Amino acid sequence: MYQVGNLVKELSDKHGRARESLMPILQGIVEKHNYLTDEAMVEVARELDISAAEVYGTASFYTFLDTSVRGKYVIRVCKTITCSMKGKAEIIQTLEDMLKIKVGETTSDKMFSIVETNCIGWCHKAPAILINEIPYTELTPEKVVEVIKGYMQKKIITGTHGEKRAK
Repeated sequence: MYQVGNLVKELSDKHGRARESLMPILQGIVEKHNYLTDEAMVEVARELDISAAEVYGTASFYTFLDTSVRGKYVIRVCKTITCSMKGKAEIIQTLEDMLKIKVGETTSDKMFSIVETNCIGWCHKAPAILINEIPYTELTPEKVVEVIKGYMQKKIITGTHGEKRAK
């Protein structure tokens, strides 16, 4: 659990306290803490003068606004029909075998979580995953093993399209 009061105030000062500020405030909390606690959502509701149910409804609707603890590296597997047709099942099986967890779970060391998500915008290069914000596309089980081993060894990881993530 984390303390959120000051962060919510800072984000509200930055984005405003109108209803349309809800998404950027929630995104800011997730960016800083990797997920939204019930306490954080109540504090946001209080700050924006809206119901906690409205905040929770928004947070639970969007798959990128996690409402439970996630690992340092959140692996989002695209679950569109295109990715399914191009081998998503094999990608998930490889991830589950390597990390010894199932979709929706987090490793005991809190390093990795696997979640399925709606389209991530890479259908033309399916199957695709995001690890945090870095896309990996045209995956095979072998490519997945290489990528995950890189994260496990804390090397600088280069995404499919040149994005780099430092240790």
